[in-house]
Amino acid sequence: MTADTATAVFEEHRPLLTGVAYRMLGRVADAEDVVQEAWLRWSSATRESVREPRAFLVRITTRLAIDRLRHLQLRRESYVGPWLPEPVVTDFGPTVPDAAEQAVLVDSVSLAVLVVLESLSPLERAVFVLREAFGFPYAEIATALDRTEAAVRQLAGRARRHVDERKPRYDVDPAERRDITERFLAAASGGSIEQLMALLAPDVRMVSDAGGKAKAARRIIESADKVGRFLAAVAQEIGPDWDMRIAEFNGGPAVACFVGGKPDTFFQLDVRDGVIRCVYIVRNPDKLSGLAAV
Repeated sequence: MTADTATAVFEEHRPLLTGVAYRMLGRVADAEDVVQEAWLRWSSATRESVREPRAFLVRITTRLAIDRLRHLQLRRESYVGPWLPEPVVTDFGPTVPDAAEQAVLVDSVSLAVLVVLESLSPLERAVFVLREAFGFPYAEIATALDRTEAAVRQLAGRARRHVDERKPRYDVDPAERRDITERFLAAASGGSIEQLMALLAPDVRMVSDAGGKAKAARRIIESADKVGRFLAAVAQEIGPDWDMRIAEFNGGPAVACFVGGKPDTFFQLDVRDGVIRCVYIVRNPDKLSGLAAV
């Protein structure tokens, strides 16, 4: 295999490798670092002995992601406030033409699911991502993780039960979610506290991630009254230099806020039965680079 061919093969599989790494790590920069390391190992490997480049590259990427996740979990223990994944634009378009496949990929990258995945062990998370998001056979996952197929099936079952117990158990109408996101944005930008409160479920939760680098709640806020008052205070700070846009992030509509042309805040809503069940807010500037794409 020539160097040019090796590069072409790697670039063909880069979207898959990046998708695996992001779902494992929750941050674009970490995922890109893992994929870059996978490239370095691929470029220096004895490729003539590699019969299945895709499996080889996924194995390298997954093992690197597991190692990095173990390191990151130690660092996140001292993270200031709640931790949320980095928002990413999700418009698969013609790259994933199958609607069913798109639905699986969207679900596996939703903020609600990624938050649940944070509570899995690195091995459980790897098995879940490879099996549930990308449909890898158990035998191939076993090879990638250097485990027996029986052990991988046990890990998969444990991870699936864990996710099913904790992820929201309802189907969301995309049109309804978009409508409520638009109404949320209109109420916030217009300073209509009554309209804002009308959109919140009584037991609504708000999770804010600023990493100690921006103003945000350092604990999860619960109840419509407390969340509403917090959002009302935020709405009062909106000025003429604010630019708020709705775009698709992590499989659903979200609000990207720019202040003076710079990414400032990300909002995304979990919606059920016509009301907001959870408000996710990301203000950590290290996690807002993806907003520039909208």
